[in-house]
Amino acid sequence: MEALELVGYRRAVADMYRRVRDEPDDDPEATWLRWRGERDDLLAHHPQSPVPPAARARFTGMAFHPYDHRWRLDVEVEAVDRSEDGDGEWQAVGRVRLDGPGGGERLALLWLTTYGGGVFLPFRDATNGVSTYGGGRYLLDTVKGADLGLPQGGAGGNRLIVDANYAYHPSCAHDPRWSCPLAPPENRLDIPVEAGELLPDHAG
Repeated sequence: MEALELVGYRRAVADMYRRVRDEPDDDPEATWLRWRGERDDLLAHHPQSPVPPAARARFTGMAFHPYDHRWRLDVEVEAVDRSEDGDGEWQAVGRVRLDGPGGGERLALLWLTTYGGGVFLPFRDATNGVSTYGGGRYLLDTVKGADLGLPQGGAGGNRLIVDANYAYHPSCAHDPRWSCPLAPPENRLDIPVEAGELLPDHAG
C-alpha cells in the first residue's frame, strides 16, 4: 500500500538522522559519510524514493561538495515577533545566524502550518540554477525527522546544530511529480553555499 510505503520511507529518514545525532562529535566527517551512504541506498532502492523509477537502475549516489567543517554551526535561535504573518503555509518562529562562511547572514526558522507541521529550514543561495536546484535546498525538516539535534551536552533551550554539509534537495528536484514547499524570500542568501548536495544527474 502506497500510504504505508510513504510512512516507511519517512521512518527510514528519521532513523538515519537519529543515528547521526547518536554519534559522538569527534569525527563529524565520518558520520556525514555514513549518512550519505544510507541516504544513497534509500534513494536507490525504496519504492517511495523521489528518484524516478526509470533513473534508479543507473543511480550511483548523489554528488556532494567535499565536507567543510566550517559549515557545521552551533546556532542560537533568535526570537521573532510571532504576530508576523507567514504565507499561509508557514509562520516564522525564529531566526538563525550563519557565521563563518555564511558571513553572518540570517535565515528564518519556520513552523509549517500545513504539510504535517514541524520546524522547517529551507534556503536559496547563489548556487541555485547552476550547481543546485533552482528552488533551493533544505537544512532541517523535522516532520520527516531531518533534524541534527542540539549541540552536544545541550539540554534544549534556544540552540540548534545547523550543518550545510547535510543540505539536501527537495523531492521535486528529482521528479516534477512531487510538490514541495520552497524557501520564502527572506531565506534567499546572496552568497554561494558551497556545501551539501549537488544537483542530481537525473533532474529534468
